[in-house]
Amino acid sequence: MTTIRLLLSLASIYNWELKQLDINNAFLHGDLKEYLYMVALLGLTSIPPVKVCKLKKALYDFKQANRVWFVKLSFFLLSMGYTQSMNDHSLFIHSSEGNDKEEIARIKQALN
Repeated sequence: MTTIRLLLSLASIYNWELKQLDINNAFLHGDLKEYLYMVALLGLTSIPPVKVCKLKKALYDFKQANRVWFVKLSFFLLSMGYTQSMNDHSLFIHSSEGNDKEEIARIKQALN
């Protein structure tokens, strides 16, 4: 919360444009590196009851979901030229002179 408060204060002082993004089904975009299996859901008749499902993507409510999504998002932001803060690992920085509406549009398009 401290980082968010600081960023909102800086945006107010420097008149930065703010955008909020909501990534649809974000956790489903995280790729699992380890093997994770689950019992087939009730009503799923295409899988015999004695078999399990091997997951390729993280699901909501799995302990790994947050971490897997953050790893993928971090890699993406770093590949787009952002640097990760050493003090708050959830803060990624891209420096430019003043408001950079083109950068906002570029990152939104790349995320899409």
